[in-house]
Amino acid sequence: MKILAINGSPKGGSSNTWKLTRRFLEGMREGLAETQGKGLRAQRPRSQDGWTEETGIEIEEIQVNRLEIRPCLGCFSCWDKTPGKCCIQDDMREVIQKLLWADVTVWSFPLYYYTVPGGLKNLIDRQLPMVLPFMADNQEGTGSGSHPSRYDMDGKRHVLISTCGFYSAEGNYDGVCSLFDHICGKDAYTAVFCGQGELFRVPELSQRTGEYLEHVRQAGREYAQGGVRPETKEKLSELLYPKEVFESMADASWGIDRETGEQESDALVFTRQMAALYRKESYPGKDMVLEMCYTDLDECYQVILGKEGSRVITDGFGAATTRIETPVTVWHSIAKGEIRGDEALMKHLYRVKGDFDLMLNWDRYFGGIGEGEGAQGVSGAASGADAGGKTAGGIPGRRENARALPETGALGVCMPCKGTNMNILLIPWIVFWAAVPIDGRWGSLASLAACMLLPLLFYRNRKTIYDILSSTLVTGFAVCSLLGAPGRLVVPLAYFSFGVMWTASCTRRIPLTAYYSMNQYHGEDALRNPLFVKTNRILTLLWGILYLLTPLWTYAVMGTEAGGWIGAINSVLPLLMGIFTAWFQKWYPAKIARG
Repeated sequence: MKILAINGSPKGGSSNTWKLTRRFLEGMREGLAETQGKGLRAQRPRSQDGWTEETGIEIEEIQVNRLEIRPCLGCFSCWDKTPGKCCIQDDMREVIQKLLWADVTVWSFPLYYYTVPGGLKNLIDRQLPMVLPFMADNQEGTGSGSHPSRYDMDGKRHVLISTCGFYSAEGNYDGVCSLFDHICGKDAYTAVFCGQGELFRVPELSQRTGEYLEHVRQAGREYAQGGVRPETKEKLSELLYPKEVFESMADASWGIDRETGEQESDALVFTRQMAALYRKESYPGKDMVLEMCYTDLDECYQVILGKEGSRVITDGFGAATTRIETPVTVWHSIAKGEIRGDEALMKHLYRVKGDFDLMLNWDRYFGGIGEGEGAQGVSGAASGADAGGKTAGGIPGRRENARALPETGALGVCMPCKGTNMNILLIPWIVFWAAVPIDGRWGSLASLAACMLLPLLFYRNRKTIYDILSSTLVTGFAVCSLLGAPGRLVVPLAYFSFGVMWTASCTRRIPLTAYYSMNQYHGEDALRNPLFVKTNRILTLLWGILYLLTPLWTYAVMGTEAGGWIGAINSVLPLLMGIFTAWFQKWYPAKIARG
């Protein structure tokens, strides 16, 4: 298949629309390769001018802004004096040859004044040599007349890809559709029209725009295989951000005060755009005041987060709920994903004062900021508890829910694509500790049954090395008990081995609790969070020490009449430790944030 991609943007390769077009072409490559059964993966272009060739798939690019294409003179020389040839000697002759060569022509352009940019309009006008001068009835259902083609154009297909600066493409492409209805035939082309196009150049919003670009890639893949599916078209028609959010960001981006018309500082513009991303549906019941103090510029602004939305004030400050002291360059870098928010916090590149809850729930209140690749939230610190009550704090992930992980993560940790569950680790131990002191034989059998049933839980949860190790150890202790080993010896040893497992994991790159609490912080991405890992390491060590000491009183108590109740007795300290953990997971990140 021969594909011609025409970039009609005056910005050339830096065009926002061209980003969409490149993804669409990548998808076409993938779709064609799959159709041909060659298992070829789409290749990114080696240069700005074109893609490397693959067997059966050729893509040519035309960058209109680099070509000399003068306006049509309306002299009709191409009809009567030199049929099929324009009298203007410029690059249009080569363009016509490529249009005749292509099986699919992809027209890429931004919306300029409700139609195509001037340079692309010149190219379209100069296609006159491709038609004959004779009058003909319009067979495409558009207009009242047409001219027959000079060449056989049957089977040639067209794709339109365009972005505009309005919040929605709907209702703004009437002129474009009318133009191409005449050129290609009514609805005889595939169109991808996207509003909010300027957002594709904003690194801080790359998470959302990246999602949309993946839909565009999917559309290209499906187009190459026969046609874009309705569900993909629906995804492409979705707004990147709600109307009010986009328009607030767009208005702020001009850096002009709405009332005075005076230019605003970059820091104030950035603050207004950040405030525009506030999710008012997350309003906690009382107004919050976020104070942004840019230490390198000596500028300070307050963002009022209320029930009806957000607003930025530049003077007349009230008491701040949360104050962030940061160089604006650091905050920009965090928002762009150039540096992780947790990493910046650990390096004391910024400080947080006041109520830390806003930081703990940053992703809840501000959707979009800091969601670029490699970012982990904008800044805040957060923590979460797993099912077993053992928790760890850290900077929040880009979303609160965990993402499916690859088979082998970026840290070299092997993880299937299911969530971990600390209950799988704890159940065998709890059954053993509770049942064996009461009745050694039946308690051991119950423990073995629990270990045998655990694999059923792996159907919906991914297992860790600690799940396997726990099941193995409990099985071993249960067998020893069945063979006659005294419970007074086996149960304390079980507690001790449990403590050793926890404590020893602190020497590894990822401590035990991190494997489970990461589910609440965007999965594996949390494992790259130094504050998250450090908080987990501290808590894992403390829990490990607790269980290393537990055998001391366990052995003593089991020698008394209260021995059968040791399981209940030993639940008291973990309960207190759980309360401590809930406090520590908030206190420690806040302490780090305060510097």
